[in-house]
Amino acid sequence: MKNYLTDIIKRALDEDIQSGDVTTGSIILDSTLAKGKLLIKEDGIIAGLNISKQVFQMLDSKVDFKILSDDGNKVKKGNIVAEVSGKASVILTGERTALNFLQRMSGIATLTNIFIEKINHTKAQILDTRKTVPGFRLLDKEAVRLGGGKNHRIGLFDLFLIKDNHIEMAGSITNAVIACRKYQHEKKSNLKIEVETKNLNEVQDALDCKVDIIMLDNFNIELMHEAVKLIDNECLVEASGNITLNNVKEVAETGVDFISVGALTHSVKALDISLEVELNNHPDV
Repeated sequence: MKNYLTDIIKRALDEDIQSGDVTTGSIILDSTLAKGKLLIKEDGIIAGLNISKQVFQMLDSKVDFKILSDDGNKVKKGNIVAEVSGKASVILTGERTALNFLQRMSGIATLTNIFIEKINHTKAQILDTRKTVPGFRLLDKEAVRLGGGKNHRIGLFDLFLIKDNHIEMAGSITNAVIACRKYQHEKKSNLKIEVETKNLNEVQDALDCKVDIIMLDNFNIELMHEAVKLIDNECLVEASGNITLNNVKEVAETGVDFISVGALTHSVKALDISLEVELNNHPDV
């Protein structure tokens, strides 16, 4: 994770700065000192403060970045979550990159938490998906965790997820599961097997194969109730497809174990956070 973070922060800074910050370089003397505060402008869940700290310290290890709120905490409009001090040129150059990480991760954590609050009275857990910004997945999924959600598979390597196209190519759910079990045996793998289903007949086929998780893909509420009753705790159940804040409570109340929500990461709204900077005439303060 450490090398991943270093690489992604470096790429983000290179993308922004390239040959240099011409505006800051033209206006700000290298000796000028500044201090700033990260100001929350709307209620939410803060996530990504440690990433923001690394952005500034990658530009200049002497920058002081004081974190005032733990990642995953609820924050209110007007809260100060961090203070930064050091060379003004460094603070201004790193401002947008640091905020991009912080605002996106906080937006994901906030939306995740809103979903969770809708279903706290049930056993269901909110899951993320692989619908993440390319190259940004681990941070997107970390933000989901900080918001109280759970991670589904990280990638294609940590869970057998048999989807409709796999079933089409294999000829049936049974054939696809048999192939995965063969792989498990040959590779001595203990990865779980999940099957995506689109109707009750497919649910029964997956049940007969004794898979670990059955995904109910785009089931309406009535069919979801029937499927949960049919499965009868023989395996775990995931609801997926067109889950919104308007219907997640009803979905959770069907008795499913997991609800996967692609919107957590593919349609997130950044949390409004700003960096307010001023001259620092007292560098030791």
